[in-house]
Amino acid sequence: MVTKFFTSLVIGISCVSASFAEKQVPLHFTVSPDSVCQTIDNFGASDAWSMRFLGKWSEEQQKQAADWLFSCEMDEQGKPKGIGLSLWRFNLGAGSVEQGDSSQINYGTRTECFLAPDGSYDWNKQQGQRNFLRLAKERGVNQFLAFLNSPPVYFTQNGLATNTGRDGTLNLKENCYDDYACFLADAVEGVKKHDGIAFDYLCVVNEPDGHWNWIGPKQEGTPATNREIARVVRETSKEFQRRGISTKLLVNESSDYRCMLGDYMSGWERGYSISSFFAPDSADTYIGNLPNVPRLMAGHSYWTNTPLDNLRGFRMQLRNSLDKFGLRFWQTETCIMSNDEEIGGGHGFDFSMKTALYVARIIHCDLVYANASAWQWWRSVGGDYKDGLLRAYPQPEADDGYVADSKLLWALGNFSRFIRPGAVRLAVMACDGNGRNVPEGETDLTGVMVSAYRNADGGYVVVAINYSSESRNFDFQVPDKSISGWKLYRTSDAEGEDLAPVDAFDGMLSPRSITTFVSF
Repeated sequence: MVTKFFTSLVIGISCVSASFAEKQVPLHFTVSPDSVCQTIDNFGASDAWSMRFLGKWSEEQQKQAADWLFSCEMDEQGKPKGIGLSLWRFNLGAGSVEQGDSSQINYGTRTECFLAPDGSYDWNKQQGQRNFLRLAKERGVNQFLAFLNSPPVYFTQNGLATNTGRDGTLNLKENCYDDYACFLADAVEGVKKHDGIAFDYLCVVNEPDGHWNWIGPKQEGTPATNREIARVVRETSKEFQRRGISTKLLVNESSDYRCMLGDYMSGWERGYSISSFFAPDSADTYIGNLPNVPRLMAGHSYWTNTPLDNLRGFRMQLRNSLDKFGLRFWQTETCIMSNDEEIGGGHGFDFSMKTALYVARIIHCDLVYANASAWQWWRSVGGDYKDGLLRAYPQPEADDGYVADSKLLWALGNFSRFIRPGAVRLAVMACDGNGRNVPEGETDLTGVMVSAYRNADGGYVVVAINYSSESRNFDFQVPDKSISGWKLYRTSDAEGEDLAPVDAFDGMLSPRSITTFVSF
């Protein structure tokens, strides 16, 4: 049979005329099971910087945070206990904690380092973060990524993990490239030996093209040119091959999609990262032939989410460039920044749907227009800023405290909990009342946005975002006889609707809501 919701959907489409949108022409959506767009690898978040502290709080608080972030279990009412993240990003530290105030880095953003000044290793370091590696694995997470903002301070040119006004080159001594590669190999092997966690991926640099990184913003970080990045990757790949380490090396966690496409605010030495690393004629920087390097680019969507034309346009440009070189794409980090004016910028934690919907729209566009195979949020736990899925309330000494959930957490869960690794995104076609196809009709950036997926087990997932303040009728079909029906989960402004099961669907999408339809 053809499983179908028969209602009329009122929606405005950004790519058609204003008069069309004003009339709110009803649309019907059809999921195309045979039109596969990309495979979804994971949804994730990072442990920076809060797990250094939260990972040593009471067992009760650690378990609550871990359940919210990682659990795929249901409670007695059939509500998800958590959002089922499928990848966890581990911030491999550079040693600013050991330097204290002389590190020139804010107390809350420092990291410990496994490596000691005498060259030995202390495997008692980063204990809070390692506790959450274990908690994630216990709850079913089986993909782990390690990333660094700086090489260990013992190898840096200025002896610090922050750039402190140097130029836009890598803060690594010329004679320490091989030492850095050995450290990365030692860290990967050490965590596997002591914690039983095998890192599937490692990012050797983070936001090397970010212009902010040239002056030192009181947190760990360093710029780097593409030639320096390629040299680090080559040295690390060689060391990993020598030791038989299978961890994949990702590049290059660009701070802005525009840096991947050109030299936006970064200079040619740090820009054009897609072609620099994967065009064979880029002899000085080509790494596409290295055994540990997948045909995959990692980047951050900061600063590209507004205005709405850019939200779609930049991602379409990115997709075109990636396709040219046969590359997949992971969006590995984002949060709310000062230019996200629609929701008041980054300052002040937001528990409401305002930020949740805004981020859901970004997720939709990254998946639909950039064909992202993975989507990862920045901090899993934050403070009074729009950068955390959970809000931490530490006690004065930060040795204990408690965490609170948010609509943002559950909004991400509308995707991460039900779209599992190995799922494929399917094309969605929108038609008007006369059966005519409406190009880009699945995406009204101020109204209804629809995306569809099929999990590896054959089950379907349809995510419908209603960005508007009015209820909208919703009508879709999936031509697959194996479908018996649908379970619904909704996150909205309504109290308690935090990925809550919907017992009866009346054909209407609630105002300012995200509804996920899961087939059975």
